[in-house]
Amino acid sequence: MKKIFFSIIIFFISSSLYAFELRGTFYQGNLIIGKTEPRSKVFIDKKKIKVSNQGFFVFGLSKNRKNDVLIEVIKNDVTEKLIKKVFKKKYQIQKINGLPKKQVTPPKEFYERIKNDNKLIGKARAINSDLEFFSTKFSLPVHNAIITGVYGSQRILNGIPKSPHYGLDFAASEGTKIKAMLDGVVTLSEKDLYYTGGTIIFDHGHGVSSLYMHMKNVDVEIGQAVKKGDVIGTVGKTGRSTGAHLDIRLNWFDIKLDPASVLDLN
Repeated sequence: MKKIFFSIIIFFISSSLYAFELRGTFYQGNLIIGKTEPRSKVFIDKKKIKVSNQGFFVFGLSKNRKNDVLIEVIKNDVTEKLIKKVFKKKYQIQKINGLPKKQVTPPKEFYERIKNDNKLIGKARAINSDLEFFSTKFSLPVHNAIITGVYGSQRILNGIPKSPHYGLDFAASEGTKIKAMLDGVVTLSEKDLYYTGGTIIFDHGHGVSSLYMHMKNVDVEIGQAVKKGDVIGTVGKTGRSTGAHLDIRLNWFDIKLDPASVLDLN
């Protein structure tokens, strides 16, 4: 895993010193956190994004992003621009055979249920709150677990190519306690979604959300504020799962990000 670093960009405007910081590496699928002067305006690729009262801002790079990122910071009618190159990641191919047919292609009678599940997840991921929990460090949700699936891997199920895997899988015994990776507010708490089974989504502010899937027990409720390290449920094999494990996801709005970009896996 590539180490997260701080890049300090310093500009001289007239006789005053002005600076902003960027935390994160500019690889496809990564989360980038910034810090600037409060009351500044920040634009990413010409789109204005939220800046917190403390000056924090955040954005994500999609899995297949090819273009450079244009960052613009405006303070006191002065605009500074920075262009950052986005580097490619190499993605794995993961083959899983011997699955029941319904786990590869769901029966048509479940299509409406799947559609409704996706609406719930999409609504939770669209929240653009003023929380700034995203600015602090994430921690592992389970310990002493084996990583069995990584972000971006192309999954071939029973010989049929499927969509890439957008999460990070931790294999652990059923009933293993799961802890919140970061402070957040619960925006989705469901015990039986078709694909993801027991599912929780947390809002961390400014469009950043984390998702926990295939849980046996779901021990939090919508609207509940949770601290990093709090137990939120247990590992299960609910939904479309081949065995007991926890699948976590990271999003910036609808952009699916690599959870490994914010976790120390070493």
